[in-house]
Amino acid sequence: MHRRQISAIAHTDHPVAAPLSDDSVRALLDRALPSGDARLLDLGCGSGTWLMRAHAARPGLRADGVDSDSEAIAAAERAADEAGFGDRIAFHAQDAGEFSSPHRYDLVLSIGAAHAFGGLLPTLTAAGSHLAPGGTVLLGDCFWERAPGPETLDAGFAVDDYDDLATTVDRVVAAGWVPLHGHVSTLQEWDDYEWSWTGSLSRWALDNPDHPDHGEALDAASGHRDAWLHGYRGTLGFVTLLLRRATLP
Repeated sequence: MHRRQISAIAHTDHPVAAPLSDDSVRALLDRALPSGDARLLDLGCGSGTWLMRAHAARPGLRADGVDSDSEAIAAAERAADEAGFGDRIAFHAQDAGEFSSPHRYDLVLSIGAAHAFGGLLPTLTAAGSHLAPGGTVLLGDCFWERAPGPETLDAGFAVDDYDDLATTVDRVVAAGWVPLHGHVSTLQEWDDYEWSWTGSLSRWALDNPDHPDHGEALDAASGHRDAWLHGYRGTLGFVTLLLRRATLP
C-alpha cells in the first residue's frame, strides 16, 4: 500500500494534514488574509483544503496550489470545481521546490510540508522567493515540546529532527523574518488529529475486509497509534507562524 494512499485515507475525516482544529484554521486565515482580493500560494497543498477554506470566505481571492502528489491534485481540482472555485484556483502537480510563476503572492502557505524542502529554513527561502513586497508567509512545522526520550526516539525520530519552540523561533528571526502571529497546537488538537488519522484508516480496513490492502492498512493504523501513544504524545509539538521579512529583499 503506497504511503500516499495511506495518507489520503487517514485524512478522510480530518482533511487538514496538521494538528489544527477548524477554529484554528479559520483564525489563522483571518489573520493572514485580512483582504478578500489577495493572491495566495500553497506550497505542498495536498488536496487543497487550505485554499478552498480561504476562498469560501473571500470570493475575490486568486490562488495557486502546488503538490507533487498528482492524485491529490486531481482530487483537489474535482473538489474546487464542485465548490465553484475552479476558475479561481489553479493546481499544479509538480515538485513545490521547482514551481515558478509570473505572479507574486500576498500570502504563501506551507503547512506541514517542510520535509519537501529539506527543513524549516529552506522552506522559508522557497516561500520568500514567491512573495510580493510586504507579503507574508504562513508556515507550520513541528518542534519539541520537551526533550525527546527513548520512547520518542524508538518511534522513529532523531534528536536533531527539531528544536524546541524558542530555538525554532530564534532560527526564523535570525534568518530575517519577523513573527506577526503564532499558534501552538494544543494537546487536544493533537489528540483529535491522531484519533482521526488512525481511526479513518482502521475504519476503511474494517469496511473492506476483502481488499488486498486490508491487513496492511490495519497494521499501518496500529503502528501509527502505538508510535503516538507510546512515543511522541506530549513531546512533539506543532507551531504555525505568520511571518514577514524584516527588510525587503
